[in-house]
Amino acid sequence: MKLVTKRQARVGDLLARTIAEMIHRKIKDPRIDGVTITGVDVSMDLKIGRVFFCIHNEDNRDQAQQGLDSSAGYLRHELRKMLRLKNVPVLSFQYDTSFEYGSKIDSILEDIEKDEKPGS
Repeated sequence: MKLVTKRQARVGDLLARTIAEMIHRKIKDPRIDGVTITGVDVSMDLKIGRVFFCIHNEDNRDQAQQGLDSSAGYLRHELRKMLRLKNVPVLSFQYDTSFEYGSKIDSILEDIEKDEKPGS
């Protein structure tokens, strides 16, 4: 089990909201169209931030990853100007598989429900 301090959680939430807003308003890279920031995990020393994202079109996942990776330095620079943090974490982007997992579970449950209905 991973322990997360209140400060880590607050900084992670702040970064997630701010990065999501910046991606939609300031970055004009077409590779990241449809990207949604789902959360940010921050290390104990607040120097590393793993930014989780998902994208509507699975086929564009690699392009979105490249677009986000190429904008990481710019995002960090802008975060340094916008936020009142002693250290702005180094950002790394990682695809969030939890939505795929949830969709898979939903489809399995639907299949089970269909099988249990009599007369279907």
